[in-house]
Amino acid sequence: MVKTHQGHLQWWHLSLLGVACTVGTGFFLGSSIALHKSGFDVMILFVLAALGSYFVFEALAAMTAEQPEKGSFRTYAKQAFGPWAGFSSGWLYWSSEMLISGSSLTALSIFSQFWFPQVPLWIFTSIYAALGLTVVILGTKGLEKTEDILSIIKIAAIVMFIFVALSIWLDWFDWGRSRVKPSISLYHFLSPGWRGMWTGLIYVFFAFGGIEVMGLMAAGLSEPKQVMKSGKLMLALVAFLYITSIGLLLVLVPLDQLQQEESPFVLGLRSLGLPALEHMFNAVLIIAGFSTMVASQYAVTLMLVTLAEDGDAPNCFSIKIGKRQTPYPALGLTVMGLVISILLVAWLPKHIFEHIATAAGLVLLYTWSIILLSAPKVVKLSVKGKIKSFIALGLIGAAVSGTWLEASSRPGFGVSLLLVVVIAAVTWFMRAKWRSSV
Repeated sequence: MVKTHQGHLQWWHLSLLGVACTVGTGFFLGSSIALHKSGFDVMILFVLAALGSYFVFEALAAMTAEQPEKGSFRTYAKQAFGPWAGFSSGWLYWSSEMLISGSSLTALSIFSQFWFPQVPLWIFTSIYAALGLTVVILGTKGLEKTEDILSIIKIAAIVMFIFVALSIWLDWFDWGRSRVKPSISLYHFLSPGWRGMWTGLIYVFFAFGGIEVMGLMAAGLSEPKQVMKSGKLMLALVAFLYITSIGLLLVLVPLDQLQQEESPFVLGLRSLGLPALEHMFNAVLIIAGFSTMVASQYAVTLMLVTLAEDGDAPNCFSIKIGKRQTPYPALGLTVMGLVISILLVAWLPKHIFEHIATAAGLVLLYTWSIILLSAPKVVKLSVKGKIKSFIALGLIGAAVSGTWLEASSRPGFGVSLLLVVVIAAVTWFMRAKWRSSV
């Protein structure tokens, strides 16, 4: 079931899957938090985050091209630093993807309340969780077909938004509504200051979460050395779509109308007086969120199976049942994580997305840091490659430390720190097992 079939993927197909795994609620809703904290400076942050994400993927691709591994970055961490690194990085990633899945469920529910405001969030989260698990149970082929379709829909929707926004900005068409163009000056870029950029960086990085899933899927490439080509195309396309769409949004809609509680794209279309497109785009947001949620559920289940196969999780999680070879025990733990997310949404609805997104983004960046630190020990990096890794680590450090500055970000930081402490404690107790197996 959730098993990569060796040698069946083409490089362009991996790029398409990468877009499906990356473009989702982290961008469509998380960007609203970044806009709220950073204002117009969010444009600079998207450029910095795109560069940092590319440097991380470049390090991962270098290792994948030389020795494709089903465990991807977890296996490379183990090779670089020993069993403790493989164990901790695997469980860190599992935790981050469970949090990402929870944030996607929350965002999907928020988008759905656009049409059904009286329905509680937890009901929507339950429905979407069940649908996502159904897609994962259908198997890898079913997942790839679903993600292919959803990624094309997402790309088309953003391109449509760019076209509409550009046509309004350049007065190509008369959309039947007079509007006041926002006045943009140097002051608007300077007003949030360094603090605003610092606190907003984590949410922009969160929009690029998903590049590591390409590493997990890259073992299925027919030509593993083409993984770099796949990543370059995917990240170039994603960065272009992100920066262009956000830039046009900012030149068309006053910043104070892009509130934090809803997607800035829906708010932007509403402000421009385009209700039909507003409803259509909200539907796309649900499709996008569902796509990234399914990718997260796939990733956590696959990671848990590989952890069990390598002895870093109870052996029962490696058991696969039926013709589809479905790892039901691993899926059972995924279901438990989703139930916790649903309960959190029911008990803590206020600002729940920001808290979960902060924690998810932080734990994901911890995983990215392990990738960067593992690369020079697994493969021979050039001086240029080492400099890129150093820059990426600096950007990640800035994003992590920025969450300390605001009260709204600290709960998410606390959750991420708690996960690190728990995983570190379990890793400490696992040392005896590793010593006995030497």
